[in-house]
Amino acid sequence: MSRIEAVVSDFGGVLTSPLIESFGALQRQSGIGLEEIGRAMARVAQSDGANPLYELETGRLTEADFMAKLAVALREETGRDVELHGFGEAYFAELHPNAELIEYFRDLRGRGLRLALLTNNVREWEPLWRAKLPVDELFELVVDSAFVGMRKPDPEIFELTLARLGLPGPACLFLDDLDVNVAAARAAGMQAIHFRDTPQAIAELEAALRAGAMWT
Repeated sequence: MSRIEAVVSDFGGVLTSPLIESFGALQRQSGIGLEEIGRAMARVAQSDGANPLYELETGRLTEADFMAKLAVALREETGRDVELHGFGEAYFAELHPNAELIEYFRDLRGRGLRLALLTNNVREWEPLWRAKLPVDELFELVVDSAFVGMRKPDPEIFELTLARLGLPGPACLFLDDLDVNVAAARAAGMQAIHFRDTPQAIAELEAALRAGAMWT
């Protein structure tokens, strides 16, 4: 196993509380369930020929246009108007920092590990999510899908992250709560851990760091 020089972390659901809790904010605000939102997104995708969430997260669709398209599709799906104004603020109001993992990352940085953040996000939400974390204190690099025009699990976003770090894949340890992103990181040559909960993630990170140290 190669010596790990950098840890690359996802944002939502890893360095924050689970995303499902924040999606509940939309349900409470609008009275619309997640299944209905999924069907509305499928309507937009069929009409536009592209998944609107993917377009939003790569900056090809603005938040305003995304919400307008979703509102139309929800009206077609439910037969009533749905108010989506202020969803970003409501979403982030329910998203809380993972204080334990953030403190662990401080410790990693103090031990000489380089830290990077790799997130699928929304351009207009950057001030909201950055306010949740000590981003500049912890991370030397932030790769945000909305600003680079690609998203996880696209291979290119992992290649870009490695290029900006100036490191080979095996020297980087990636942490994400979605299996598909973990698999994509491994395909790019990175070591990777599937985040399930904080104690499990820290234990696996420590084991990987120790294993790398033993083999150098």
